Amino acid sequence: MQNELDNIVKNTVEGLDYVLWGYEYRPQRESALLRIFIEKDKGDETGISVDDCAIVSRQIGAVLDVENIIPVAYILEVSSPGMDRVLFTADQYQDYLGDSMKIRTRTPINERRNFKGTLIKTTESTVYIKVDNEEFEIPFESIDRARLVLD
Repeated sequence: MQNELDNIVKNTVEGLDYVLWGYEYRPQRESALLRIFIEKDKGDETGISVDDCAIVSRQIGAVLDVENIIPVAYILEVSSPGMDRVLFTADQYQDYLGDSMKIRTRTPINERRNFKGTLIKTTESTVYIKVDNEEFEIPFESIDRARLVLD
C-alpha cells in the first residue's frame, strides 16, 4: 500500500505542476490522516495559496476515492511546508545546516527521544545535531519527525 500511496501522491502533485515537499500518512484503526506539503518551483516566488491547496486536495481526493487504497475514513490536509517545515529527505536536511530544529526519534538515543538544537552536519544516513554543547548522531531511520524551529 505504501508504494501505491507514494506513487499517487507524487504523480498527482507533480502532474498539477507543483513540487511535492513531502507527506505524512498516519493510519489508525478507524481513521487515517494524510497530510501533504507542496511547493512551487524554486523560480516561482509567489508561494502556495489556499487555491493551490484546494486544487491538489480535490485531485488527490478524487484519485484516492477511485483507487480505494486507504481502507478507512481519512482526513486529507494539503498545505505549504511553511517556515517551520517538517523535513523528509537527506537533501532537505543539507539545505538547513546551521539552523535550529527539533527532532523526535522512534526509539531512544542516549536515553532520550527529543532533541532541540542546531543541525551541524549530515551524511547519507545520519544527522548530527548539537544540543547544549553536546553532539548527537541520529540515524535517518530512527527519526520519527524533524521540524525547523524559528528563532
